[in-house]
Amino acid sequence: MNNLLLVPVLLPLVCGALLMMAARGSMAMVRLISISSILLLLLCSLYLLPLAAQGEILVYGLGNWSAPFGIVLLLDRLSALMLMVTAVLAVFVVLYASRGEDQRGSYFHALLQFQLAGINGAFLTGDLFNLFVFFEILLIASYALLLHGLGVARIRSALHYVILNLIGSGLFLIAAGLFYGVAGTLNMTDLALFVSQAEGDQLFLLEAAGALLMLVFGLKAAFFPLYFWLPRAYASATAPVAALFAIMTKVGLYAILRFSTLVFGAAAGGASGLGTGVLWVLALVTIVLAILGAFAANSLSSLLAYLVLVSVGTLLAGIAVGTEATLAASLYYLVQSTWVIAGLFLLAGIVAKQRGDLGDNFKVGPRLLNPNLLGACFFLATIAVAGLPPFAGFFGKVLLLQAVSGQTAWQLWTVVLVSGLVGVIGLSRAGSMLFWRHHTTASEAQPLDKVTFAVTALLLCSSPLLVVFAQPLVNFTQATALQVLDAASYLQAMQLKEAM
Repeated sequence: MNNLLLVPVLLPLVCGALLMMAARGSMAMVRLISISSILLLLLCSLYLLPLAAQGEILVYGLGNWSAPFGIVLLLDRLSALMLMVTAVLAVFVVLYASRGEDQRGSYFHALLQFQLAGINGAFLTGDLFNLFVFFEILLIASYALLLHGLGVARIRSALHYVILNLIGSGLFLIAAGLFYGVAGTLNMTDLALFVSQAEGDQLFLLEAAGALLMLVFGLKAAFFPLYFWLPRAYASATAPVAALFAIMTKVGLYAILRFSTLVFGAAAGGASGLGTGVLWVLALVTIVLAILGAFAANSLSSLLAYLVLVSVGTLLAGIAVGTEATLAASLYYLVQSTWVIAGLFLLAGIVAKQRGDLGDNFKVGPRLLNPNLLGACFFLATIAVAGLPPFAGFFGKVLLLQAVSGQTAWQLWTVVLVSGLVGVIGLSRAGSMLFWRHHTTASEAQPLDKVTFAVTALLLCSSPLLVVFAQPLVNFTQATALQVLDAASYLQAMQLKEAM
């Protein structure tokens, strides 16, 4: 067993507890501990990525207890990729927040660490119950992070967010109870084996539990009709928190992908492909409604929140089709959309500070102190996020469009291309309002912090870098798609673990 599989969960948990105790001490020490922990997390994820790339599925049983009695962690290409995406994002978020944003509320760094523990645990766990536990850890931390900086808007949006997610948690427990009552296990691999052999009433109950679970994951991923909480919540969060939340919807999509391929995949017999037809329709509707919301947004952060939903719909479309090519394209698109939208949230925070009380609202305000620098960053980032050449957003969408065929092709081509055009118009409107139109009234603008700008610019540079390294990344995502579609390899890895 490779004990390093524990590090992405244990390290932020331990550091989070340490930071809770050190919160009343020196802020410099708190930041040093938090940044060091996240850099170690990045190193660990960079070590695990090539390990997973060798193709072997690593299974770790805590306390050497085998499934279904013990807690099982599972590392494959998909979980390693998600760990790396999260760790890279966390590095930029913590560096940005450490320039003063972390002092707008209490326990920012501790909550950040707890949220990373929950996210990483969700990507690594191999059973349903612990997926629920890690979901709760990341959600509880996100409730408090959403309130970071306080304010009426944040409290109101946090209240909706908390209520909806508590309902989701209740439904999750009901679904898990159904699975356990019928199958006698919550281990995902054991569930996959049981579902493939189920018939009659057992199969009906398992499908009902699966549908309930997809509903819960849909709430986390925020696709239609379960997305209404997201725009207000993300738009009201502080810049580093909103940037970190860019990975939150991907946790729900990851869970859908894991369950739809492993438990309800091609080997699931009568339950094979559970709900994928519905997911396809919901994906297209999500893209259409999200881009309309982005077009009608009244602030940059609100517009970006709707762009998160556009990326959710696009990724869900690839998962719903479920072929090797669409999954590979979706994973490539996931990486770039997460990092670029997170970078745009950080940029929105910088722009808001230079517009005084107007923030990033689309109203004519005072001239920015650095309009050319910030405008250039915004222009390049919008090209990337809208999916125009030559950046990674364009390649991601092209890969996905090339991967579909038949009737689904013209549906996806139409929705993606039209939404891209509307998105460009909406982003152009935002850019002209924020960077070109201004009055001569003096503002209370804060001078540009060079470190926060450098951090933001570097994160936005991920888009051209993903073009430069497109071939190795596409090779990795293609191998990842092949692996997640091969449910037998997970069963074999689990049996090997139990035999040891």
